[in-house]
Amino acid sequence: MSFAYFLRKKVRATRGLSEKFTILENNYTLHTTMEEIKTLPQLSSEEIRVLGCLLEKSKTTPEYYPMTINSLQAACNQKTSRKPVVNYDESTIISTLDGLKRRGLVSTVVGGGSRVTKYKHNIAIQYPLVPAELAALCLLFLRGPLTAGEINSNSGRLYEFETLDEVQELLNKLSEEETPYVRLLAKRPGQKEARYIHLFGEFDEEDYEANSIPTTTGSSSQVQALEERVATLETELSTLREEFNKLMAELS
Repeated sequence: MSFAYFLRKKVRATRGLSEKFTILENNYTLHTTMEEIKTLPQLSSEEIRVLGCLLEKSKTTPEYYPMTINSLQAACNQKTSRKPVVNYDESTIISTLDGLKRRGLVSTVVGGGSRVTKYKHNIAIQYPLVPAELAALCLLFLRGPLTAGEINSNSGRLYEFETLDEVQELLNKLSEEETPYVRLLAKRPGQKEARYIHLFGEFDEEDYEANSIPTTTGSSSQVQALEERVATLETELSTLREEFNKLMAELS
């Protein structure tokens, strides 16, 4: 066997090993990426609230979306349509947004005639969720555990469900995905219907029992319309205040 023949065999063998290693490496990268996609992030309660507000306002007040820090703070601290009721300060909103940005769930928007940095959610980019599913998750983010009927009656301007059966089918689908987005809670004594929770973070039922959404008289549609109007005015005021403060700082 000549030295040249021996050398060619070694080169071919080395190339073969290199190709096999590349295939294995690509398969591992693809497998790892798929596993990362399948795993839901475990968000803090602050991150869930901020993400829920971005989802909500993108639909209910699109003219003020993306959102400023001030308008996000007002949305998080709303006394209506929130459970539990919170009182976040500006530093909490900023640090929470930073965390969501690192996860790829939020991004900044600058320009469009505005001097203020604004924020938008990327959850529909990160996960294959359709508008109806996003609406249901938004309500679970902001209001805690809900029945299918409560999701149907509170969806409002987020999404128009045609029937209660449509909501139930959607919840079944979200709970039966390979990586579930929601799960059904066991009924508690005195409860007629089972409730659903999202799986984007840890769940502590005491948080929701101790801070109930205030009940009101009047038809649910009238109450919801009033709540939405108040929330819209709060968003407008926060946005205008932030724009004004930014302008005054630039002029001084």
